Order: sequence, then structure tokens, then C-alpha cells
Amino acid sequence: MFTVEQIKTVHSKVKSGADFPKYIRAIKQLGVHAFETWVVDSHTEYFGKDGYKTKSQPMYENLNIAEKSGKEKFSNYLKIHQQGKTDYITFCRDCAETGIEKWFVSLDEMTCTYHDKAGKKILAEKIPG
Repeated sequence: MFTVEQIKTVHSKVKSGADFPKYIRAIKQLGVHAFETWVVDSHTEYFGKDGYKTKSQPMYENLNIAEKSGKEKFSNYLKIHQQGKTDYITFCRDCAETGIEKWFVSLDEMTCTYHDKAGKKILAEKIPG
């Protein structure tokens, strides 16, 4: 099974959102089937086969997640991040500002779904091949 250390090694090569599809392909090869990242501190729970899961430690001090989500503004921030114009912590701050509490990535379906504090799906998109 995969470890958080293996995932961290792969993640260390990610410089911006433009690197996300390559990162996803690499951790999928490790055996990751899905993961859920919490914006508050960027801790992530990773899921593998046969119910296997592991969890990373927080990456930064807690962010305040806005009570009200702003889909349009978030979509703009996401687009900028995917173009490689912001780093990870900036993207997390943008998520917090626009009410995104977490994202869930399914490597089986190759989708990334962003949720607000009420658990409502704000945006779902297909991860490029």
C-alpha cells in the first residue's frame, strides 16, 4: 500500500495547478483511488483498495472558511490556479475566501468535486487524462 511519504514526494514536484493532472496520474500509480482535502489546514485523507486509508498532517495554520460560497468567484480563482498563476497556499486561501470547505478527488472517475461548509457541491470537473 501507499504511504503519505510517497505521496509527499510526488506532491513536491507540483509547482501550480497546471501540474495537477500529472500529480493525479502519479498517485494513481501508487494505488490511490480517491482523496479528500480539507481547506481549513490542508490535511488530506487518502483511500486505497480494500478499505485502506491514510491521512496527512495539516500543512498550515487554520484558515477561516467563509460561511457563504461564491461559485463564480471560486471558478475564476480555480481557472487562474489551473493556468499556473498561483501556488497551492494561495489557491487554498482563495478557496477559504469563497466558502470552499473541501474537495474530493475520485481517481477512478477522474473527477474533482468542490464542496461548501453545508456539504453542497459547488463545482465538479473532469481531470484531464
